[in-house]
Amino acid sequence: MGSVTYREVEVKSALNTVKGMPFDWSLNPWSGCAHKCVYCFARAYHARYREKNVGSDFDSNVEVRVNIADVLRKELHRRRDGSLAIGTATDPYQPIEGKYQLTRRCLEALVDYPMPTSIVTKGPLVVRDIDVLKKLDEKTDLTVYFSVPCVDEEIVRKTDPGTAPRLRALRMLREAGMDAAVLCMPVLPGISDSEESLDEAARAASEAGATAFRHRPLKIDVEIQQYYYDFLETEFPVVVPRYAALYQGGVHPAKNYERELEERVRRVRARYEFCERPARPARPPEPETVQLQLAI
Repeated sequence: MGSVTYREVEVKSALNTVKGMPFDWSLNPWSGCAHKCVYCFARAYHARYREKNVGSDFDSNVEVRVNIADVLRKELHRRRDGSLAIGTATDPYQPIEGKYQLTRRCLEALVDYPMPTSIVTKGPLVVRDIDVLKKLDEKTDLTVYFSVPCVDEEIVRKTDPGTAPRLRALRMLREAGMDAAVLCMPVLPGISDSEESLDEAARAASEAGATAFRHRPLKIDVEIQQYYYDFLETEFPVVVPRYAALYQGGVHPAKNYERELEERVRRVRARYEFCERPARPARPPEPETVQLQLAI
């Protein structure tokens, strides 16, 4: 897989404003990702906004934002409206998180200044933070999403070479009473989009106790098209003509393919049980909120 270089940097801001998404803020304690998923949309972000290449600059050079938890705490103290997504541009549970504990320290700040939060990860290290996650979950809405595009070990070895099995981690979060779901995304045409492949992923997610199973087809941003097609030529050459027909040089597959995939996933999902966590009673307002209301 190749080695990973970690470089410590300091940041001036932690929260990023987000438009057009179901959350208002994003937080990424790292830049770059050692998980090396070949299809990752964040590779395009790396090229578009940071003028880095979509290959080794992204997955072999990871920035460690050493002061991000302190910066986050200050920002949360000033503004707490809206909801937060952690891990939108890089996985918050990098392998070296065990050393730096950046994500854990950010979660501790959120416990003190809670806001509705979602976490997306492929890192089983999330179970280390169950104690902090439970404290945050007691104060606000919290969901941990595990990205599991495929459970075929041979395919995963090629497409997600830096990742580790994580459904056991999902089970541990569910046993701790947490809301934990599976994102089967992106679904890769000709590689992981068969009904058999989707069924295996859904069954594994259900057996682990996932509260939901969601999917999305692969988007191939312009910046990563050459990189991804080079990968296909090497590892899955037989599917290249199909991609040419499905994408026709664009970033999204044909609409009829998306509809067929939606129906396939609907059939698969119906075979298994995914129980959303019951709604909990309304939480009492935070002391600061009460004081503010009294002042008004």
